[in-house]
Amino acid sequence: MTATPEIMTAFTSGLKDINLDEAGAPRPGQKAAGMKSASATIYDMAATLSGGGDLWNWGMYDARLVEEIRALVPGFGEWTDGFSEQLYFLALRDLPGGLDELAGRDVLEVGCGMGEGLNFLSRIVPEARMTGLDLSPRAIARGTATLARGSALRFVHGDAEDLPFEDASVDVLVNIESSHTYPDLGKFLREAARVLRPGGHLSHIDVFTRQRYAAMGKTAAEIDELEWTTDHDISAEVRAAVRRRMAQGSHFRKKLERQRLNPLMRQIVAHSQILMFGGMFAGYQPNSTIRALSRIGVVPWMSGLPMESYRHQVAVRR
Repeated sequence: MTATPEIMTAFTSGLKDINLDEAGAPRPGQKAAGMKSASATIYDMAATLSGGGDLWNWGMYDARLVEEIRALVPGFGEWTDGFSEQLYFLALRDLPGGLDELAGRDVLEVGCGMGEGLNFLSRIVPEARMTGLDLSPRAIARGTATLARGSALRFVHGDAEDLPFEDASVDVLVNIESSHTYPDLGKFLREAARVLRPGGHLSHIDVFTRQRYAAMGKTAAEIDELEWTTDHDISAEVRAAVRRRMAQGSHFRKKLERQRLNPLMRQIVAHSQILMFGGMFAGYQPNSTIRALSRIGVVPWMSGLPMESYRHQVAVRR
């Protein structure tokens, strides 16, 4: 299945509906189903077309994290720009017990995509048992075919709002740049609380509109099983990563230059990727060529949600 204009419209209108509602009310059944179907189709297509790489999320840049990762993963930053990996590293590194207490533990990522981020974490904490879940069947199939390694790293198809895991079966649940697409945030958080063992942690990283952040606070306060311990604004670090990616001579730009594209198509591809991976959040302004193409409808303009912050929040299961 391809992402038709109708599917893209369902997805973008669903995103606006979800992220501009300060109350955080669950979407009605038909709307929720439509949004999930559109999301699965889009990410199925991405899994089919993607050649793999290092653009898994908007990423972050913190020089201290880079040095910590290099001490654990020799050669880190030589083959990718390392920005997506830093978000994943932060998700585990800033838990109360840190990395040392994760050996032998069960780590679940909800919204794992094709699994590259979880694969990276499995190198950081090789003694942990890691499972990735995603709504896209193709993404899960690809992760299973290319990355899975028995109980050390496996992938499961499923819905974040209806997790196919037993009660109290997970020590750490990671959710990165995914929950802003969920029609029922409260249902996801209740599911996270259900599958976490007492004392287990939810490490939640996402981008927020003003309204979605208010809805997150309201919804989280209603779930007694989760105690929220930290809420760190990492917007500056995320913007730093996006700007470094956009810069001339960056890993992202060099990778594009190696593709067999004419100069105009290269600009169009770069523009689309920058919009998808946080360009507006970081103050991106397209050049005159892209502006002209947007006026005649060849490329999308600077449409999108008014994202105001990017945050890392941690909760413990009571």
